[in-house]
Order: sequence, then C-alpha cells, then structure tokens
Amino acid sequence: MRLILLVSLLFNQVFAGDIKLGEAKFMKNCKQCHGPAGMGLASYPKVSGNSIEYTTDKLKKYRDGIEIGPNSSLMIMMARSLSDTDIKNLATYLKDAKR
Repeated sequence: MRLILLVSLLFNQVFAGDIKLGEAKFMKNCKQCHGPAGMGLASYPKVSGNSIEYTTDKLKKYRDGIEIGPNSSLMIMMARSLSDTDIKNLATYLKDAKR
C-alpha cells in the first residue's frame, strides 16, 4: 500500500505542470481574450476548471492546426508556438484557476 502511494505521489510530481509558469504564460498570452483566470470574456469561452487532459488535448490540437471550434483560426495562431511544457503548465494552472 505504501509503495502504491509513493509511486502515485512521484508520478504526479513528475507529470504535473508548474502552476506559476502556467499562470505567467496565461497572463501574457491568454488573459486578453479568455478573461481573468480563464473565466471567459465576450465570445471567448471559459477555459478554466477543465481536467488537465482535456486542456492539453485541445491545446495540442490547435498547435497542430486542427480546427475544433468557431475561434479555431485565432487559437491555432496562438498555440502554434507553445511547447509541450508550456501546454502542461497552462493546463495545470487552468485546472483550478481562480480570480
């Protein structure tokens, strides 16, 4: 039982993004459209509160040029320069982002 707990904790630490770096990237690149803490703004959707896997999947699809919604052309342009680490950090920050 202890081994499972230890492996689980180590796994989460290795694969968890950096919340502070994710917040910094969000404030620089995303806040203007998605609003404070990703709560949504005008025609731009709420992006906070989703699972890390969901946000990671969406951002990687946009980065790969896949259209998946009405703002796809803008999101593809914005996501094109994101690294896997940037995406992991953003997804980690947005999972529990609050104003």
